[in-house]
Amino acid sequence: MHDHGYYKEYLYHPPPHPKKKKRKPRFSRKTMAFITKALFNNILRRFIHQDFHEAVSSMTIIDAFLFLMVHSVDRLGIWHRLPVVLGLIYLAVRRHLHQQYNLINVGETPSGVRFSPGDYPYRTADGSYNDPFNEGAGSQGSFFGRNIMPVHQTDKLMKPDPMVVATKLLTRTQYKDTDKQFNMIAASWIQFMIHDWIDHMENTNQQVELIAPKEVANKCPLSSFKFYPTKEFPTGFYDIKSGAKNIRTPWWDGSVIYGSNKERLQKVRTFTDGKLKISEDGLLQQDEDGIPISGDIRNSWAGVSTLQALFIKEHNAVCDTLKKEYPDLNDEELYRYARLVTSAVIAKIHTIDWTVELLKTDMLLAGMRANWYGLLGKKFKDTFGHVGGSSLGGLVGLRKPVNHGVPYSLTEEFTSVYRLHQLLPDSIHLRNINVAPGPNKSPPLLEEVPMPDLIGHKGEKTLSQIGFTRQFVSMGHQACGALELWNYPSWLRDLVAQDVDGKDRPDHVDLAALEIYRDRERKVARYNQFRRALLLIPISKWEDLTEDKNAIEVLKDVYGDDVEELDLMVGLMAEKKIKGFAISETAFIVFLLMATRRLEADRFFTSDFNEETYTKKGFEWVNTTESLKDVLDRHYPEISKKWMNSTSAFSVWDSPPNAPNPIPLYLRFPSS
Repeated sequence: MHDHGYYKEYLYHPPPHPKKKKRKPRFSRKTMAFITKALFNNILRRFIHQDFHEAVSSMTIIDAFLFLMVHSVDRLGIWHRLPVVLGLIYLAVRRHLHQQYNLINVGETPSGVRFSPGDYPYRTADGSYNDPFNEGAGSQGSFFGRNIMPVHQTDKLMKPDPMVVATKLLTRTQYKDTDKQFNMIAASWIQFMIHDWIDHMENTNQQVELIAPKEVANKCPLSSFKFYPTKEFPTGFYDIKSGAKNIRTPWWDGSVIYGSNKERLQKVRTFTDGKLKISEDGLLQQDEDGIPISGDIRNSWAGVSTLQALFIKEHNAVCDTLKKEYPDLNDEELYRYARLVTSAVIAKIHTIDWTVELLKTDMLLAGMRANWYGLLGKKFKDTFGHVGGSSLGGLVGLRKPVNHGVPYSLTEEFTSVYRLHQLLPDSIHLRNINVAPGPNKSPPLLEEVPMPDLIGHKGEKTLSQIGFTRQFVSMGHQACGALELWNYPSWLRDLVAQDVDGKDRPDHVDLAALEIYRDRERKVARYNQFRRALLLIPISKWEDLTEDKNAIEVLKDVYGDDVEELDLMVGLMAEKKIKGFAISETAFIVFLLMATRRLEADRFFTSDFNEETYTKKGFEWVNTTESLKDVLDRHYPEISKKWMNSTSAFSVWDSPPNAPNPIPLYLRFPSS
């Protein structure tokens, strides 16, 4: 007999099945991600120059893909020939990669320490208390950062000899200028900025001597010269164990006219209505030793002095306007607000006026204006304020500063690409401003003043005889030097250097040779490694660098066939320029990264760029100033009206004004 009850019970209440054991995945998520990336990198390597395989292996998958895009365009050599919109995308992607992989901290970063920005709603004398999470970032005496890891060259400091390099490849043989693109005001402007940003602390307890080798001794102005080495400090950092310190404040804070510490600031202020000292003739005042009174006066010349004087007048004019608008403000408050306004005006002029003339293409015009105003443009920003992120609304006015996880500083590599002394001519062509202008508002030539008469203490005396207006008009009508081989001023090879306080040193220096030595001493990569580290395709032979057969012959004479030995500055000068660029592509890539960083990392250009911090009238002053011409017109309205034909004060003044272009900027194609 069958037990139907059992079957019935089984049907409704079957016994439980034994639990199946969960299979462990063969690979963890971490392992899978690693395998995926390895496969992706393996595929990528087929399309990427072998020198970048290691760099790409350390990137995220997304960044590696972005690099592939940029690299593909680089291999075709066409990024600067792209339509404006595509070119902006290329530059934005490249900038992102450099922000991720070419910002390297030097020194320890404080952790867990924060101050309230509301306690410091002004720029301090020494640049401290700008970054709320790092009070010392960007202050006087902070470390120079890095864009590239240091390359130790102790055994190659003299290979090849700096005086040989200077004599055979740098020294001016015949003056080459920039035609109508860039004038002597533009050359003076970048020196004006350098005096605001960077200067290395020296070790004054020892000296280095360079002696001219026999093969070039008869062509060197100095048979030997002595100088102080750069002072190195331990960083307390495991990765980069030593570094150099900046004795200027690297923020865009106008320290060129205010100084980089309280002591210098005390010397330049009048302590009346917030104003700074200025002579009645519109030039810098001088102390009892004949040393000019301004924020930074070391190793200067008449061109820089005139710009310092102009912006002291700008500061004082802001003070007058603010006092009239807000009569209750005291001296200290007027000074603080006027400094904020004047510093922002300087930064704005550099961004949307000077740089646009340096890199004279529609793509960079669009890019630099986007840095300040965003892709939505000035009219939109003036009407609605900052909308969206940095792309739509611009870097200026962002809700909070951005430093990409690396405390703000300017870098050793930034210093190196700003070695631009080739811009200086052998003489200033002084113009006669007491007669009617000629064609294109051009004044007749009066005399040539040798540049040695315009530098240092002698230069200040010469300038006082020339006067502001004649000096400025003369510089406006004179093209500056081109950044090329064999165009380094010979007179800078026998130069009286100065101490920090502007006093002359007894030892003359050969500046051309010294600049070659400085890059090596400061562990800056040589040209080819510099390009690799910036994700630019390196050269493999001299013909990749230049088509100039004479240059190739001399490069081989100095460096042999080893392109890896090529010094950075020589490479930057030899490199074939992009049409419209006064500088090399290699230097431009550092500019691309650091020009953005100077704005986005500074709270006075981001979270504190507002009416509350600047005052309503001060904020309006910044927003309505668009160019150096605007500043000049405020203080010397007759100058541009009578003598300036060009659109920008930085291009040669007798050149025609920019022709109107009916095609919207973002829809333009580069001219062939």
